[in-house]
Amino acid sequence: MNLKQLEFAVALAEEGNFTRAAQRCNVVQSALSHQIARLEEELGTRLFERRPRQVRVTPAGEALLGQARLALEATRRIPAEVAAVSGEVRGSLTLGMISSLDLFDIVELLAAFHGRFPQIDIALRQEHSESLLEAVRQRSIDLAFVGVPPSTALDGVEQRLLAKEELVAVLPAGHPLAGRARLHLEELLALPLVDFPAGSSARQQTDTAFAALGLSRRVRFEISHIHLLERFVRRGLAVGLAPTSTAATFHGLPRVPVCDAPSRRVYAIWPHDPTAATRELLVELERVLARAGLGAGRPAP
Repeated sequence: MNLKQLEFAVALAEEGNFTRAAQRCNVVQSALSHQIARLEEELGTRLFERRPRQVRVTPAGEALLGQARLALEATRRIPAEVAAVSGEVRGSLTLGMISSLDLFDIVELLAAFHGRFPQIDIALRQEHSESLLEAVRQRSIDLAFVGVPPSTALDGVEQRLLAKEELVAVLPAGHPLAGRARLHLEELLALPLVDFPAGSSARQQTDTAFAALGLSRRVRFEISHIHLLERFVRRGLAVGLAPTSTAATFHGLPRVPVCDAPSRRVYAIWPHDPTAATRELLVELERVLARAGLGAGRPAP
């Protein structure tokens, strides 16, 4: 067994296809297929189930992938960790964030970090919280900013609580309910609603709040980015629920507090053994949070 075989196995699992996996690894398909077969022979079990147009990972393959990703990540980190001993921080840094992150300026954070460590390659991915949490657990992302319901357990990662905030109703300008001091969730049921897809952490926040009151609602517009919510509301097509900090950026749209409002917690999360670059980013993050008035940082309990 060697690292190249592990790299091929991870690529095949993630691409689900021999041709795409070979292209990703810059080898011919026959070479990749041969190495996967040798790996299966050495381990004495089938790692992948071959189908006409796709490849599926077997339970044995899943067991391999967890360890393979750890081995490949450890190998990737070796040069940077050795350099860190002599005080040199280098390598790469991949961040993840949700679309509704308005507590601080992520671009300013990365610009300040880049100013201190221009030799570090920085990448950013914007995804849903559940995808980011899994990516941090698998170490394909070094640090992520997520927003989850209070009931969500962030197992397997380190965490820093950034904010606790309620969601508010965001209404079209001139809407009959815009002048109210407070709304009840039940009053929103008859209105066209815009929200994130069912099953996402962002949707879970609102679904849980409605379900706690025994209310069943219909979401007319499912979106993948918080600013699509703003656009649907601004054009008078729907009413939405948005985090307080994000709704404050929707200039010109009425925002009304809601009784029994959904709530979320925003965290920074990272692996238990962060890279030197991640540790330095956390230092920079605390500076940015202090300037934003979010207080001295500490891991969430």
